[in-house]
Amino acid sequence: MESILSNYLKRFCGKRVAVVGLGISNTPLIQLLLDAGAQVIGCDKRDLAALGEKASQLQEAGVQLKLGEDYLSSIQADVIFRTPGLSYTLPELQEYRKQGVAITSEMELFFDVCPATLIGVTGSDGKTTTTTLIAEMLKAAGKTVYLGGNIGAPLLPQTDQMKPEDYAVVELSSFQLMSMRRSPDIAVVTNLSPNHLDIHKTMEEYIDAKKNILLHQNGLSRSVLNLDNEITASFASLTRGDTLFFSRKQALESGAYAAPDGTLYLSRNGQKTVVMKESDILIPGKHNVENYLAAMAAVWGIVDPETMVQVARSFAGVEHRIELVRQKDGVRWYNDSIASSPTRTIAGLLSFDQRVILIAGGYDKDIPFDALGPKIVERVKCLILMGATADKIEASVKASPGWSSDTTPILRVNNMEEAVDAAHKVVKSGDIVTLSPACASFDLYPNFAARGRHFKELVRML
Repeated sequence: MESILSNYLKRFCGKRVAVVGLGISNTPLIQLLLDAGAQVIGCDKRDLAALGEKASQLQEAGVQLKLGEDYLSSIQADVIFRTPGLSYTLPELQEYRKQGVAITSEMELFFDVCPATLIGVTGSDGKTTTTTLIAEMLKAAGKTVYLGGNIGAPLLPQTDQMKPEDYAVVELSSFQLMSMRRSPDIAVVTNLSPNHLDIHKTMEEYIDAKKNILLHQNGLSRSVLNLDNEITASFASLTRGDTLFFSRKQALESGAYAAPDGTLYLSRNGQKTVVMKESDILIPGKHNVENYLAAMAAVWGIVDPETMVQVARSFAGVEHRIELVRQKDGVRWYNDSIASSPTRTIAGLLSFDQRVILIAGGYDKDIPFDALGPKIVERVKCLILMGATADKIEASVKASPGWSSDTTPILRVNNMEEAVDAAHKVVKSGDIVTLSPACASFDLYPNFAARGRHFKELVRML
């Protein structure tokens, strides 16, 4: 019997299909399209030298390559698969749509063919940890789980292994969501704040993209929303099925919440169940309490409270998210490279019970730093800045009430080597150093993971 995926892919046989972005998620897609008989055009901004061996492998497989700065121009195709980071609203893509070219993505195709229960997580901050927690809770409960989207392996090639009783847990970005016409069975929105405004034309466009995670649900779906975030709370008017809120600030009739004494509850129609204590959670930070509340609401009725507690007591966190790199001479060094927005860095600073030495700065996504400056004055004993946003962050700090060069000195460096060296020179026993950039990494690194790994290498060499 043919699988749903292979049957679906038949529609591409003999068609010219362009795959834009030759990265991790699109590489398996290309092979699936070739196997289905499609004529594949691989498009990428990088040139042959930058792609290296991958370019040769693709050409040997029969892929026509269109590379370089004009990779989006004059594409002769019936269908275009865009990479997750390429905005659906780009003028070039909109022009192709007017010409009758179908614009889709690997994730859209996966949603069309996935036989498992789909759980999708989005938000400005906390997506990866919440997605991972949901997957860990389901695994601990004995479920077969496939973790993917922005994390894990590409899910599309695994579709044929999936069964209706399995779960696919997917982290979804605004870029993936903005063109989606299907929503997951269980949709989680962690929070929303200004992000990716270098690509989204407005904050409203960014919010509208996030709404797609629940706009296409049916009456049997579940939506999990952050009541403490004004934007996500407003999404309740759009939901169709079971709607559960989570809150760290107030008790709920239906949802997950943290009581003032640190007890985490799940309440359904006023009937509350104790799930765990905040002290059961191994990873630090109030924002991680919120991540647990979101995960609890998502899997309620599928995973029992005892299993949730078991995960909380053993889960040590996700790499690059307030990850303890080492302790040397009484100094703790943390890698929080995932913090690519001011709100995420603020959450990281609030995770510690003392003032820290902060390494920040990076690529400019046109996000304001107004809220970050005061928190740095309050929570940082020495600020080390690098990257394209260094001037903006420094201006925000210096404009904040109470700042002085004595209480929060600011050091400027050119790269990560200089940043780690500067931190090492100012630390004393008992200090905490954290890389929490508040910015994307693209000015110096291909992604936040490469930035975090470089930081860890340097710290381990001290």
